[in-house]
Amino acid sequence: MKYDEFLNQFRERGGPSDREHADAAAKQVLAALGQRLAGNEPHDLAGQLPVELKDPLMRPTGEAEIGDDLEDFLRRVAHREGHGCSTDDALRHAQAVMSTIGSFVSGGEIQDLRSQLPTDYAPLFEPVRA
Repeated sequence: MKYDEFLNQFRERGGPSDREHADAAAKQVLAALGQRLAGNEPHDLAGQLPVELKDPLMRPTGEAEIGDDLEDFLRRVAHREGHGCSTDDALRHAQAVMSTIGSFVSGGEIQDLRSQLPTDYAPLFEPVRA
């Protein structure tokens, strides 16, 4: 998958319409997600994504996010994303990222990803609401 293709689908699925904002949003969602994943899961997921998304997913921020609930996760994404992003925007962007990833990576990888997240993260895998 090419990064431009990823961004186009992300934007079509509820991500920001501006390319620069979409780039920042996708990378911040993945950076926050990478902090929640254990073992080789960040590496495994990154192996199926465009090279531009590998670093944010696997780069540690130094912030301990383990134990955060979904609201904490969304606040963190909104803060990192900037652009006046609210937690509702962050949820919509995270859902669009997950939906886009789901169309490109293996089903087993999505199952592995979901198995490492707390159950209250389930809304990330729901369709984006307009």
